[in-house]
Parts: sequence; structure tokens; C-alpha cells
Amino acid sequence: MDIVASFNPSQRQAVETTEGPLLVLAGPGSGKTRVITHRAAYLIRECGINPLCIMVVTFTNKAAREIQDRLGLLLGQQEKGVTLGTFHSICARILRREGKTVGLSPGFVIYDDDDQLSLIKQVLRESNLDAKKYTPRSLLSAISGAKNHLLDTEAYAAQAQSYFEEIVQRVYERYQQLLQRGQAVDFDDLLLKTVDLFNEHPAVLEKYQADYHYVMVDEFQDTNAVQYIFIKQLAAGHRNICVVGDPDQSIYSWRFADIGNIRSFEEDFPGANVVLLEQNYRSTGNILEAASDIIAGNVQRKQNKLWTENEEGVKITVAESLSEAEEAHFVAEEIERLVKEEGMSFKDSAVMYRVNAQSRVPEEIFMRYNIPYRLIGGTRFYHRHEVKDVIAYLRLIHNLQDDLSLLRIINVPVRGVGQRTTQRIQEWAGTKKVSLYDALKQIMNEERSPFNPRITRALTGFVSLIDDLVIESGCLGLPGLIDRVIEKTGYREHLMESEGGESRWENILELREVAAEFSEFEPHEAMVSFLEKVSLVSEVDGLDDEVDAATLITLHQAKGLEFRVVFIIGMEEGLLPHRRAFDSPEEMEEERRLCYVGVTRAKERLYLLRTYCRSFFGTRTANSPSRFLRDISSHLVIKEGSPAGHLKPERIFNSHLVGEDFLDNELTLKIGDYVCHSMFGDGVVVNCFPVRNDYEITVDFKEEGVKKLLFSLAPLEKLEGQEFPVSWR
Repeated sequence: MDIVASFNPSQRQAVETTEGPLLVLAGPGSGKTRVITHRAAYLIRECGINPLCIMVVTFTNKAAREIQDRLGLLLGQQEKGVTLGTFHSICARILRREGKTVGLSPGFVIYDDDDQLSLIKQVLRESNLDAKKYTPRSLLSAISGAKNHLLDTEAYAAQAQSYFEEIVQRVYERYQQLLQRGQAVDFDDLLLKTVDLFNEHPAVLEKYQADYHYVMVDEFQDTNAVQYIFIKQLAAGHRNICVVGDPDQSIYSWRFADIGNIRSFEEDFPGANVVLLEQNYRSTGNILEAASDIIAGNVQRKQNKLWTENEEGVKITVAESLSEAEEAHFVAEEIERLVKEEGMSFKDSAVMYRVNAQSRVPEEIFMRYNIPYRLIGGTRFYHRHEVKDVIAYLRLIHNLQDDLSLLRIINVPVRGVGQRTTQRIQEWAGTKKVSLYDALKQIMNEERSPFNPRITRALTGFVSLIDDLVIESGCLGLPGLIDRVIEKTGYREHLMESEGGESRWENILELREVAAEFSEFEPHEAMVSFLEKVSLVSEVDGLDDEVDAATLITLHQAKGLEFRVVFIIGMEEGLLPHRRAFDSPEEMEEERRLCYVGVTRAKERLYLLRTYCRSFFGTRTANSPSRFLRDISSHLVIKEGSPAGHLKPERIFNSHLVGEDFLDNELTLKIGDYVCHSMFGDGVVVNCFPVRNDYEITVDFKEEGVKKLLFSLAPLEKLEGQEFPVSWR
């Protein structure tokens, strides 16, 4: 097989330029994943490079798996040895081997987002700080920002100016102490500690520079300061660094991604080759032209004009509705039509939105229509309560210093160890400056226990249980160890006594299946690899392309994915673009890039939807159309909308009371009146009552069944003298 036989000239150039720094500016749908994969294959097969000398860095495990699968098809067993993974997973591997140099145990655990928030809450309790005034999420974000700007606790304290920053500094310092005591790291530490390791120990850095002659980075526009420094450290030796990215898809500044990295690459690596991938293989001509219209509004961007040989395709539908419910009905009915009339599958469609809360109404409507769907960003598998319980047992068995895991399961299943008892144990541990597990061991060895006999027996039993499981973990495989945890704790019986016990138990069985993937590893290595996997999994990693279900997903999560049909709901000022961006040109440009990302996920059909009036977080607002809709050339668009589409938003918003003029008709609705709805057809009013300065009208429609509608938004026309069959009524 000729590795570059099917490539266009630009793709071929990107693959065959193997020496020196290379910047590949790859537009959406331009085949960048193929280029990265084939470049690695080209180095191995055509240039004779040892796979062990190649590192490929991605941003998601899903992308890493895709590259690995493609490499396997291209090279077979030859691909074995390529270092491939996310920034976090690669840094975790380095720290497992070298962490002792910076005081980190090889058995460290990785705290996920939930764990980090729990730790922040613990610090707030210890410090008597009000969690409502200083929210755990805002404090964690500030600490993450400090780490992403390479500020340790001392450096942060030196630059703190406001009172809030002083609070952050206090929380940051204690947060790090608790992490260190528990032999744990958070996501940011994985990168920061690796960069510190390389800075403080040049010999270690030189070893890795010698190991990796070729470094490739996917989605380079999403790198933050620490990630870029890490890459520059590795590449400083051979300078054979290839970064692939698209500044027009930089949408993660809130995660501290720095679009300046891709802009400054040529300055940091003088003489770098630059290759533009401008041919799009994904989208129709109309979709691509609309995307180009939208992104052209950004001033600070590298010009990269996409083009395609794909057919022009159908025009883009801009649909206007009176409410978010009508918006969702439109989406559901169109998906049904595409499935029934055009032979599509449910999985071909995705509904995208700016904020997670927008998913509620489409979910409800999809359930009414019996449309199967999967919600990305809901409760993730590894965040389910029962799954986290079992993982906490495994983490404590693996690392007895892990206080957070001990606190989670010391009374799960119930052992009679209450909050007061755990608080006293924490105070004891704080006084002795030891972990909670070590504190328990010391307490149990005291001649006179500080607890009553019942609690003492419970704590002694818990310590003995963990000690036994630690011993057994040395000879049992992971699935067997999970079985022993379940058996010795009575966890299955505990689950079955709770609501939804059967389905929760099925989640434990699924976790056991994941653990079985590590059966060939020796016990310690299996435990480390498994715990690392479940900590670093992202929300899109579990996407199963074979499940026939429509996808509900935020625009941020959708990057890197593609669908035959895309619906973007909430195309309104204040939502997309988000109101937070109104006063910041930089944030507004990022909102435009976010819209661009959403549009370019569509392969064949694109629907852009807005409502005249939307209920959001308990408030009804009338919003103007998104400015991004105005950017799209009129010849690319067809419009669909409600019969009330000619009304101004304020007219709809203020039409509250039954009996007021609505749609130029004098309506006085009562139970038994016959009405016509533009979307649902003819029906009869079966209920009517006031709600939030409006009226909720329940209508039994002849074809669509019973619907509940807000009078101020529903395009209802009263039918005089109309009769319907008794059988329908």
C-alpha cells in the first residue's frame, strides 16, 4: 500500500515533510486525523524510524483510539511501540516512572473533577469559609488557572492583590497539602509536575528527548501554557515537531487554552514549514459556504479558505418558533421525517446547543415522540454513585493514604460510622499529621479507644477489611478483586435495597467488564492502569457510533465529531453568542468560532433554530436573532416558521391573558372550544388555568393527542361551529 496514494498535494506535503518543525493548519473536515496517522506510518515504514521514537499527543482518548486503530490497519504489528495518548495520560506515565524525583509516589491516584470539588469543600469546612460566598467551583477554577500559568502556592501568594485572591491562596495551599498527604494529583498537576520535573532535572529531560525523535500534536490550538512548554521541552533536542490545528476552532479559553500558541509557533521554531489543508471532505458546498460566511466576521485569524468538491447539497434551514417547546417539536418531527422518508437512522442526527440546560425540552419532546437519544454531558458512567463507590474501594486498597476515598466508603455500606465520628478521626489525623487510615490504625492500637464500643468495633472491622483486601490484591486479578470487595462488604445487598437497585447493579457488572480488559497485566500494573483510565476518561470517549440514537450535545463537546444532520438550537442573542461575550471582542470572536465549529459538524443537512420567546432559568425572555444568522448569505438559506412569525418579540411576550387580542383575533377560550394549531392541527380545549402571568391550555388534538401549551406563545385559532367525531372526543 502506498501510504500517500490517495492524498491531495497538501496532505502529501504534510506527511512527507518529516524533518524539522512543521505547522499544519487544517480546516474542519480536511482529513487531519488521516494526515497524523499516515505521517506516523510513513516515518515507520518509509523512513525506517523505530516506533519507540515517535510520540503522538491528542486531546481525547477517543481520538487516540481512532489513530491507533488506523495505524494498526496501515502497519499491523509494526505500530506497536508508538507512544500515543492524551497530554494527561502521557504525563501520568512519565510521573509513574520518574515521580520519586519530585517527591511523588509511583502509586499516586488521580483526582477527577468531583474529587477535586470534594477536597475544596473539605478545605472550606476546615477554614470556616462560607461555601455560598466562596463557591467551590470558582475556587477550583482559580487554582486551575494558577497552575496553568505555572504559579505554585508561593508564586500565587506573591501576586495576589484582591481579597478573593487571598482566599484563593489560603485554599490553594491547604488543597495542595491534602493532595500531597493523600499521595494524589489533580489533572493540572499531571502537566505541571512533569514540566517541573524536566526543569529541575535536566538529565531526566535529556533522556526523554533522546527517546522521542519525532513528536506530533493534534488539536494544537487547544493547548494551554503548560502543555505548550511540555511540548517545547521534548522537542528542543531534535526539533522534529509537527503540530496540527485550526485557530478557527479554538473554543476552550475557559479551560485556559491559549490561541496565541498556534500564532507564535513560527517564532518559537524559526524556519518552520507551514502547510495549509483547505480541501474539505465532510460537508456539502452550501454548508461550507455558510461556515465561511460566519467565520469571516473574525478579525484576528489566519486566512484559511476552505473549499470542497462535494455537491452543493440542500439549502440550510433557518426555522423560527414561538417557544422552545415548538422548537423541539420541529426538531423531533424533522428527525422522524428524515428517518421515514429519506432512509436515515436516528444516529445520523445531532442536536447541539450552547449551554447544558437547553437539553431539557428536547429530551422531554423526544420521549413523547419515542425518539431514542443519548445525552452527552449527563451523568457519566464513571461518575455514577455506585461506580464511584467501588472505585473508591479500589483506590484505597491501592493507596492507603487516599483520604478522600476512605471518607467516601468508611460508612458504605452502612457501618454505623457517622459524620461526627469521621470528623473526630479527621481532627486526630490533623493533630498527628498522618493520613486517615494511619490515624485509624493508631486509634485502634490505643489501650483505651476514644470511641464507644459499638463504633470501635465498626472501625476495627473496617480496618481489618481493608487490610485483608490489600493482601488479596497482590494475587487476584482486577475482576476477582472487585468480586471480593462486593462479597466482603455486602455491597450488592446494599444496592438491591435502594431504589433502582437492579440497574445500579448492572452498572457494577459493566465496571467489572472494563476491569477484565486488564486481566493480562500483573495485579499492581493492572490496578494502576485501570484507575488511570477511569480518572482520565472524557465525556465523548464513551460515544458508541453503533447505537441508533439521536445525540444531544453541547457545541463545546461536539468538536471533533461529525453527523449527517445537525440541528443547532437557540440561535439567539444572549445564547449564541452568549451574553457574557457582549462586552469583550475576544470572547465574541470565540463565540463566533464556537458557532463555526457547530456548523462544520454537519455533513449533509444543517438546521439553525431560534425562538421569539424562551423560558430559561425560570425567566421568560424575548431575544433577537443571533448575529451569526445575519452573516449567512441569503441564497444559502430557506426559512421556516410559525404563523406568528410576523409578530415582534415584544408583542408575543406581552400577550399574556386569555381574552386579549392575539394573532389579530379576539380569543375568549373556554373548555370545550375547538381550535386550530399551525403544527398540531385541529383540537378541543380540555383544560385552562393561570400560570405565571399566563395561561396553560391543554388541548386534545385530533391527530397529535393531548398537548399542554402556553396561551401567549401558542398559535391557536378558535374554530366557530366546528364539530368533531364523538369517537375522537
